[in-house]
Amino acid sequence: MYSFTEPGLFLARGAEAPVTCATCGCRLTPDPRDPEHVWRHFHPFAGRDARGCRVDCVDLPHDRTGAPIRPI
Repeated sequence: MYSFTEPGLFLARGAEAPVTCATCGCRLTPDPRDPEHVWRHFHPFAGRDARGCRVDCVDLPHDRTGAPIRPI
């Protein structure tokens, strides 16, 4: 049974589901400097994501819904 608690966060039997990028669908991991508020692409490398795809948001921080946080 799934429970919707916050935008972008679904719980399955009490376990958090991974946060994924709203733009490209890649898995995101918590940023060690701010794990409660910022997520980043899993192992970005030279403008590419973990699958080797070029995505515009690979180096940008993301919020808990997976939306990229664009610089002002």
